[in-house]
Order: sequence, then structure tokens, then C-alpha cells
Amino acid sequence: MNWFITGVGSGLGQALAAAAIARGDCVVGVLRNAEAARTFETSALGRAKAILADVSDRDAMFAAVATAERETGGIDIVVNNAGNALEAYVEEVDPEAVRALFEVNLLGPLHVIQAALPAMRGRGKGRIINISSGGGIIGVPWVGLYSASKFALEGMSEALAAEVGPLGIAVTIVEPGAFRTNLLIREHSKSTSTIADYERSVGKVQSRISSMGGTEPGDPAKFAQAMLKLADAADPPLRIALGDDAIAMALGKSDAIRRDIEAGRSLGSNLSHENRA
Repeated sequence: MNWFITGVGSGLGQALAAAAIARGDCVVGVLRNAEAARTFETSALGRAKAILADVSDRDAMFAAVATAERETGGIDIVVNNAGNALEAYVEEVDPEAVRALFEVNLLGPLHVIQAALPAMRGRGKGRIINISSGGGIIGVPWVGLYSASKFALEGMSEALAAEVGPLGIAVTIVEPGAFRTNLLIREHSKSTSTIADYERSVGKVQSRISSMGGTEPGDPAKFAQAMLKLADAADPPLRIALGDDAIAMALGKSDAIRRDIEAGRSLGSNLSHENRA
């Protein structure tokens, strides 16, 4: 199987790439660090190809996908894994930081998908896996714009699945819980709140998120093995939550939506135009 995976320099992308290579697959990985790229390619000569690029660069992503198609003979599965974080309350967040976040978390996957689909359509097969987050299941205080970027990715993925499913291409949204990665450790946008009211409301949530980097309960190696099973599934789901915490979040969200809709049924129904003879 030939993989194209973004963000293989660390975290979940690195774990997935290593697991795929270990079982004999070929991986073309996108990353931004030259030293990490060299390490990646030497991990399996001939089956690990590193491409130095930024996923927010559309031209670079089209070139990367073209290289992968040429050197592998055809990409079987795309994994949009690269992402960034943004910590800030909605009231205080810097709009420029939000734009930069969406460039990576939404437009990055879009660039890759648009580059990969023509060849997949031509072959009548292929798989696209978009890595969302527990923050794509629920809007999480202090990282609300990160949640917004993942909500957007999920909405795009749902529409894409309907568009390309009849063409033989499967789309899956993966919602990982808290896995031990460097997402909250590496440099990313983070504001210092100056509004005391938020300390009283959700300050504990902020502190927990800000301090959990590197101590998350999820095991990236187990995540990778679950991803391999997903890639091999004959009929992959549109959505899957990975991690007990993510499963609980997803089921809780589903129940909460149903309760809210049912509670508002009398207000929300019977709003169509009356039939007039």
C-alpha cells in the first residue's frame, strides 16, 4: 500500500508512518524539518520518501502529490494529519492567528485533497483520511478556534464523502482523543488572558489543557495500529473516534444534540408554508 501522510515529523503522523513502513508499505511523508526528513528517509530506504514542505502552500502540496504519484506508481491512501494548535478565549483571539490556523488545519488538507483526487478518480479507487480531534467533536473552552478549524474540516469531509463515494473513493474522519504528542508542547499561538471573568468560569479547563502536553493518556503506537486496521477495512466508516475519551465525547455530544432537538421540537416544527388549494 502506498501512503501519502502529512506531518510525519512527530506525533501521530510519525507513529503512523513508522507502523506502515514496518509492515512493508511505502510512505511519502510531508514534514518541515530537514533533519527529521533525513531521519525519516533512512528509516526504510526505498519505502520512505520525505518531502520538505508547508501544507499551507498550495503549489508545494500539488508538487508533493505529483512526486508521490510518480515515485510510488499511485497513492492508495492520503492521510491529512498535519495540524496546529491555538490557545485563546474567543473574545481575545487574534484574527490573524485564526487565519494562520485555518491555513494549516483546513486549507492544508484541502490542497492535498484537490491535488490527489484527479488520479484517484482516474483509477476509480482511493482513500482519504482526515485527522480531526476530540476538539472537532465538541467546542472546547480555551481552544475554541482550534475546535472551529476541526469542525470545518469535518463538514468538508462529510460533503466530500458524498461527492466521491460513488466514484470509488472512501473518506473517513478520525477523531483522536488525547494522545501523547508534542501538539501542545511545540511552538504555537497562545494568548495570555487578561479577563479575570474567564478564570472564574473555565480557568481550570485552560490550566489543564495548557499543562497536559506530553502527559496525555493515549499511546501513539496503539493509535497507529488502529489506523492500519482502518486502512485495511473493506467498508471504512465515515467517522471513527479513537480513544476512550473521544468515544465518550462523541456519544455524549450525540445524546446532547438529540435532547436539545427534542426539547425544541414544538418550537421548531410546523414552520412550512401552508398548502393552499
